[in-house]
Amino acid sequence: MSDYGHELQFGTFHTPTNAQPQQAVSLAQLSERAGLDLVTFQDHPYQPGFLDTWTLLSYVAARTERVHLAPNVANLPLRQPAVLARSVASLDLLSNGRVELGLGTGAFWDAMVAMGVERRTPGESVQALQEAIAIIRGIWAAGETAALRVEGQFHHVAGAKRGPAPAHHVGIWLGAYKPRMLRVIGRLADGWLPSEGYLSSDADLGTGNKIIDGAAKAAGRDPREIRRLLNISRPSGSVQAWVERLAELAVQHGTSTFILAVDDPGTIELFGQEVAPAVREIVARQRQAVDTQVSPVDAPGAGPQSDAEGRIVTSTSAVGAVESADGASGLGGATGADGGSSPGQSQYDRLGVHPTPDDGTRLSETMLWDESTRPRRAESGPEVTYSAQGAQLGKHLIDVHDMLRDELTQVRSIVDQVKKMTIDVGSARSSLNEMTMKQNNWTLGAYCSRYCATVTQHHGLEDASVFPHLRAAETTLAPVLDRLEQEHVVIHDVIEAVDRALVAFVATPDDFSQLDEAVNALTDTLLSHLSYEEEQLVEPLARVGFYPGQA
Repeated sequence: MSDYGHELQFGTFHTPTNAQPQQAVSLAQLSERAGLDLVTFQDHPYQPGFLDTWTLLSYVAARTERVHLAPNVANLPLRQPAVLARSVASLDLLSNGRVELGLGTGAFWDAMVAMGVERRTPGESVQALQEAIAIIRGIWAAGETAALRVEGQFHHVAGAKRGPAPAHHVGIWLGAYKPRMLRVIGRLADGWLPSEGYLSSDADLGTGNKIIDGAAKAAGRDPREIRRLLNISRPSGSVQAWVERLAELAVQHGTSTFILAVDDPGTIELFGQEVAPAVREIVARQRQAVDTQVSPVDAPGAGPQSDAEGRIVTSTSAVGAVESADGASGLGGATGADGGSSPGQSQYDRLGVHPTPDDGTRLSETMLWDESTRPRRAESGPEVTYSAQGAQLGKHLIDVHDMLRDELTQVRSIVDQVKKMTIDVGSARSSLNEMTMKQNNWTLGAYCSRYCATVTQHHGLEDASVFPHLRAAETTLAPVLDRLEQEHVVIHDVIEAVDRALVAFVATPDDFSQLDEAVNALTDTLLSHLSYEEEQLVEPLARVGFYPGQA
């Protein structure tokens, strides 16, 4: 066992895509709301499809309050160490001590060379990293009066002024796998940050820990000073098995920070609200059993136990904590394959997920479509049951729609500010253009980019869209899907009308009528459409499913 005793932390690792710039920000905010501790973004400055990581981190810091932030990991060849040090310290000060520094030697050398850096051998890269750490820590040592001098082979400073100092001790976490880099961690770093996908087995964690611990002791350091982090993916199988797996990594290999690569809101909520608390409970009980020198197998009521092969066995209470995410009780009572239903329950009562109702309020004198002509599918009967995973899938659509409803509130607020002349029309149009609803494929795009991130990274949006899957899985939905697509076109035109009304307002600033009419039309059509789409599609999505890899 190699439990270093660190407090457990759970975080996320998001894709900084610039196709929908606000997506990464929204996911970071959701991670914070879900109770997670850390949000990270990959750093590939040569990737034109990504936002710049430090710019994104700064923006996210301003839009969050509690969660810590870090690059995962910063690309050192393209981040000059002295400048990087001041960037980190500045953001740490501005965010009240919420920044950490994941750091790496860089891996995609052809792309980096194309950006203007000189190619280095693996040995040279390790040497450059050590020099960079000396410079970064030296810049942060603002209390030292002597100018900073580091005469390195690849990085050097000759009398640089120190400061600013960060608001807290910023952890330097190194992404590393080979012995030489692992020894650097033991001597110089605050954390080891590998990715599970690059490890051949758990034995690599044990081997890496031994190398790091040995180097730390040789340098006069306590190995417990070094946090052990791990980038992970959601495994296949049950949530209970996932919890047990993370608990085992914590108590057997000392991993204390789990960073989930995820761009799906539902999985973020599951990780923060269900998985993390259950893992914490198991690990706390295991540590308590060790501290009191009571065998976990014999301790009465002890949650975590080890079987004959050393695997973690969850307690009844810990299993109960995640049952709602994996069993029949998930999401307010979704019924599994053997679940029952009460007489008089609607399909959504049985599902445990309820679409947002349309309250019938209309602000415009004329609706842009006839709601009475909308086709409707037949309601599923009491014989149909749903898994918790299916219920979560249906809820994802509601979550995405709630994001669009929030954007509608923003639109109305922005227009009010334009009318009060507290912001100008140009700023208002810019804000509107940044919103998800402004995209031509906003419904499918928002849903797929969030739920199907692993698919859309490799396939085009059309190949991964929800509607074609539903058409193929349930042919009776075709009239509903046709109508929804027709309404998407209308809503797009209405959004464009808001933009045109903003432009027209410049010429007639005393006349609010066109602007009010356009915003009211958007409110009526969007809210009506979202409720209709949820009422018609949440249940089929839960029943027939739509999972990464199907498209």
